[in-house]
Amino acid sequence: MADFLIHCLLIILMPPLLFGVINRTKATFAGRTGAPLLQPYFDLYRLLRKGSVFSRTTTWVFRVGPLVTLAATLTAALLIPLGNHLPPLSFNGDMILFIYLLALGRFFTTAAALDTGSSFEGMGAAREVTFSCLAEPVICIVLLVLSRLSGSLSLSGMLINSSAGLWMTSGAALVMLVSGLFFVLLSENCRIPFDDPNTHLELTMIHEVMVLDHSGPAFGLILYGASLKLFIMGALFLHVLLPLRLANPFLDWLVFLMSMILLAVVIGVVESGMARYRLIRVPQMLLAACVLSAFAMLLVVR
Repeated sequence: MADFLIHCLLIILMPPLLFGVINRTKATFAGRTGAPLLQPYFDLYRLLRKGSVFSRTTTWVFRVGPLVTLAATLTAALLIPLGNHLPPLSFNGDMILFIYLLALGRFFTTAAALDTGSSFEGMGAAREVTFSCLAEPVICIVLLVLSRLSGSLSLSGMLINSSAGLWMTSGAALVMLVSGLFFVLLSENCRIPFDDPNTHLELTMIHEVMVLDHSGPAFGLILYGASLKLFIMGALFLHVLLPLRLANPFLDWLVFLMSMILLAVVIGVVESGMARYRLIRVPQMLLAACVLSAFAMLLVVR
């Protein structure tokens, strides 16, 4: 029962903190004081108190898009184990549901963008689904490799049962998986060098352009859903990179929290030290991630 409550509290309260850590890290590298770590929480509170403006050209798809996306992401968060603890929902084949829930969120985000009738948002939606065709196979292959190594078809089985010993027996494959998964982590969460969540330049916008017409609570739901997706992908990445298992359950929760914060710092460092890729380079890097994960699968099944 305690694990269930802690899991739910973490997926509700912690995701915006990751954005705060990333922004504070970038500000430190730029020599600025930066916004407070809790600024994302204040922003969400401010947006939820505002009203919403809807275009007369939009339909119900535009209004329910943020709600369905957030609901799908929250359900996916209930499937992913945090640290060495079972998730609230777990069953054989839940990895397929996990992939489909993330795809469902993407579908409604792009559908809401297309529903505005704006060619500008349509451009961003086209870019989003094009790049997802290269990002989603990486996640599928990563889960297949982990399923092969663990002998389980459940996310909890393949992630919790993974141990440091796998790095001794399948180290080369795991290095490729971690590299490809990190590329996808940055790409799926609209981070530099694949995308810039703060840009408003037409030629470089991908995800940000799809949510320009959202305002008030709807935009707040989108921002919270984005932080929750970063939290989920980060948890999956850490399970593969650092399969640490501690006997003390509370100490294990602490290690997980510190690992997530450290991952946010690493993302901030990457964004501070790199420029955004040219748009034509994005599919090339995602294709490289696909190749790395495919080679990892070949090493495991050979």
